[in-house]
Amino acid sequence: MMNNLFSIFDPSTNILNLSLNWMSTFIGLMFIPTMFWLIPNRHYMFWNFILEKLHKEFKTLLGNNNSNGSSFIFISLFSFVMFNNFLGLFPYIFTSTSHLTLSLSLSFPLWLSFMLFGWINNSQHMFAHMIPQGTPKILMPFMVLIETISNIIRPGTLAVRLTANMIAGHLLMTLLSSTGNSFPMYLIIFLILIQIMLLVLESAVAIIQSYVIAILSTLYSSEVN
Repeated sequence: MMNNLFSIFDPSTNILNLSLNWMSTFIGLMFIPTMFWLIPNRHYMFWNFILEKLHKEFKTLLGNNNSNGSSFIFISLFSFVMFNNFLGLFPYIFTSTSHLTLSLSLSFPLWLSFMLFGWINNSQHMFAHMIPQGTPKILMPFMVLIETISNIIRPGTLAVRLTANMIAGHLLMTLLSSTGNSFPMYLIIFLILIQIMLLVLESAVAIIQSYVIAILSTLYSSEVN
């Protein structure tokens, strides 16, 4: 029985006070290693094609400033978020990316490592980045304040963007499905068609949001070099 609309995101299943719903976060990791032990097939080649394209794009954004291997961090982030987003679309599987606990755990350490690396190694560049070129002198203090605030809230915006998009689609599908009991038969067929279209949309959102969090993390990383 659903107590309220947001109870679908509540990790309430537990044994010995352990929230077993969070175990769904690691289900996606179980699918990844198998492709490296099997004979190459179309799925394997298609996934390698995606990763190769992402690697080239991330390398372009990062540049050639001692960033060898850095793109693999963001490819791993993309893969992890995408697997968890997709798993949340299956029935009775807990959507871990709809919680700020997980999304902040991904975005905050990345942002903090970028900041520490930038201020320790490229402090002059970090100071210069706070004032865009051509800013009038009278506006410089305000620009420094605005840039500082926008920099500080970056991990929060990354986490909230992912969480909000995951919650919005699931809530909409739950709201529509809960009204099906009072619908006549001809409207139920129409409702099923709408739910299928929403599921396709949520599948696209699952890919887009994982790409967005990976590409924004790459852009934040490129700014500290």
